[in-house]
Amino acid sequence: MVHLDGGTFTMGTDEEIGFAADGEGPARDVTLDSFYIDRFAVTNAEFLQFVRDTDYTTDAEQFGWSFVFRDFVALGDDNQETERVADAPWWVAVEGANWLRPEGPDSSIGIEERLKHPVTHVSWNDAKAYADWSGKRLPTEAEWEYAARGGLERRRYPWGDQLHPEGEHRCNIWQGEFPSHNTGDDGYYGTAPVFEFPSNGYGLHNVSGNVWEWCGDWFSADYHTSDDSSRTNPTGPPNGTERVMRGGSYLCHHSWCNRYRVAARSKNTPNSSTGNIGFRCVVDAA
Repeated sequence: MVHLDGGTFTMGTDEEIGFAADGEGPARDVTLDSFYIDRFAVTNAEFLQFVRDTDYTTDAEQFGWSFVFRDFVALGDDNQETERVADAPWWVAVEGANWLRPEGPDSSIGIEERLKHPVTHVSWNDAKAYADWSGKRLPTEAEWEYAARGGLERRRYPWGDQLHPEGEHRCNIWQGEFPSHNTGDDGYYGTAPVFEFPSNGYGLHNVSGNVWEWCGDWFSADYHTSDDSSRTNPTGPPNGTERVMRGGSYLCHHSWCNRYRVAARSKNTPNSSTGNIGFRCVVDAA
C-alpha cells in the first residue's frame, strides 16, 4: 500500500466534457486525513485466497449468472446466454459467469498470467466482504479521487491533460470504434495485469481504465452541493440505491463513456457484477 498524507485538493471538475447527470461538478476544495491505499486493484490471486480462507460465495455465484462483454462470450455446451441489455446490447447475461469463470463455465482464471489481472464480476457487497476480511475498507469517493490524481491539480487524467502524451498509451481503454472494433493498440482487448502501464505520481497503477473500482459511498448526483455535505473527509449521502464506481474500464471510449477521467463518476446497485468491475482498498493512517 501507499501512504498518502492528508491535505486539501480540488475535487470534481467544471469542464463540460462529462455527463451532467453524473454530478462531476462543481470543482470544490475537499480536505482529507492521511490514509493508505492499495497500489493495485485486488487481483484474481488475492481474491482466490480470500475465498479459500472464508468459503465466501459472491453475488454472481448466488444469482447463477453475470454480465459478459459480447466479444468474450464463447457459447458452448456449458456457456448459456440468457439475455442482453436493451440499452447496451454488448452486455450479455451468461449463466455460470463469475469471478472464477469470467466468460462462463468454459473459462477460467487458472492460467498464471490471469491471476495477476484484477478480479472482476465482484459486486459492492463482495468487495466490502473482501475488505473486511483483509482488515481494510473501500475508499471513500474523495479518497479515491485524491489518490488517483497523484498530486496533480485540476488535470483531466492521472498524468496530465493529454490522453496520449507523445503518442504513448497510459491506460487500458477501448481503441477504435465502439462497440464494433477494438484495435487493441494499447496492448489489451480485455483486462490488463494490475501493474501494467506507468503509475501516477503517488505510485498507483491503472486508476484510469482497466476495471471500474467500487467506492464506499452511496451515489448521488447533487448531494455534494447540499448544505448537508461535508468538505472534510466526506463520505457521501447517508443512504441510496446505488454505490459509486470510479476510474472507467477497458470498455470506455470517448464516443460512449469517457469516464476514464479522474473527475468522472458512475454507479451501480450493490449486488451488480460485470466483467469490468473490480476494486482496491484503503486503511486509515494511525
